[in-house]
Amino acid sequence: MKKTTLLYEGKAKKVFKTDDEEKLIVSYKDDATAFNGVKKGSIEEKGSVNNRVSNYLMGLLEKEGIPTHLIEELNERETVVRKVQIVPLEVIVRNIAAGSLSKRLGLEEGTKMASTVLEYCYKNDDLGDPMINDYHIYAMSLATEEELKTIADMSLKINTTLTTYFASINIELVDFKLEFGRTSDGHIILADEISPDTCRFWDKNTGEKLDKDRFRRDLGKVEDAYQEILKRTLGK
Repeated sequence: MKKTTLLYEGKAKKVFKTDDEEKLIVSYKDDATAFNGVKKGSIEEKGSVNNRVSNYLMGLLEKEGIPTHLIEELNERETVVRKVQIVPLEVIVRNIAAGSLSKRLGLEEGTKMASTVLEYCYKNDDLGDPMINDYHIYAMSLATEEELKTIADMSLKINTTLTTYFASINIELVDFKLEFGRTSDGHIILADEISPDTCRFWDKNTGEKLDKDRFRRDLGKVEDAYQEILKRTLGK
């Protein structure tokens, strides 16, 4: 398989076509952004960490029956994935109040939710990825009722699997973002990434933040946090 033309470049990744029309190559970058691109910077080795951590976690999810776009990790920064049509929704899974949820609802950061919260945002940078509900989703034809049920059910199963896994390595999975895609035959599968860029990770003992919040909030030791997640996740 051969990498050909650049198909898309986003904030954190480049996506390339290949000579197999059903496969793409994702290349992870060290670029970092926050607040819909208002804050920009770079985190050393971020691309390598996110690629390897995401692939490892997607491998775990595959074993639990969650279909993903993962095919093969080529090297520290590049991975072969299934080509999908991304559903233009960001699914936010929340176990503990933090970030925008704390601000919107006046909840103290760190408040454990009585049940898992699922939120949907319209994936549109120009609009700032606004939060929407299922009525908006159906009215805008972003997903069918059956597709949204599949996405919700998969998101909750992913949460159960990952929460249990991260607890085993002494990490609290506070919240995280998921994206899904449609395969050429119409099936919904997990796409994008699961990494310190897309999750909030807190050390269970100290509460130390081990994710992109260190970049967002100018907390320092950003690279150390990403490397700590890599170390605990892959055991390296």
